[in-house]
Amino acid sequence: MSQVAERYALALFQVAQKHGSSLDVEQDLREVKKVFEMTPELYNLIVSPKLSADKRTNLINEVFNGANPFVVNTLQLMAERKRLNEVGSLVDEFVALSNDAQGIEDAKVYSTRPLTEEERASISTVFASKIGKQSLRIENIIDPSLIGGLRLQIGNRIYDSSVSTKLARLQRQLIG
Repeated sequence: MSQVAERYALALFQVAQKHGSSLDVEQDLREVKKVFEMTPELYNLIVSPKLSADKRTNLINEVFNGANPFVVNTLQLMAERKRLNEVGSLVDEFVALSNDAQGIEDAKVYSTRPLTEEERASISTVFASKIGKQSLRIENIIDPSLIGGLRLQIGNRIYDSSVSTKLARLQRQLIG
């Protein structure tokens, strides 16, 4: 994580918290990151040296006009200072600050079918306490190759109880 992204994220987080809008800002930032990832041509246009400062300002205002003003202002500032390449890192850092403040951690849960609300709640309760958090924000990813069971990724920790992994382990033991 770059220091530039950390500074922008911290400043934005402090302002958002002060105004009680950190959740809105976080949602908008996630969307901004998605927009830039899914439309690299838009990102390339915004950072293009051929674009005048006024046109860049107007383009950012137009594309992100429904977003929280703090988000738009931060994007404008980053564009002005030629720091838009740091947007992805800024979003990640902001989410980390927001998660810490709420006692939440992001988790990816791979399963063979969509999880029910009860299963999500149960996984959140059990694994959040293991890592010292209050709850998990679960992204459920469907992966039929697991055969059954679950694979859970929280940060760089992986908990794997999938049938495919158990079979692979058994095969290694049998073959020796």
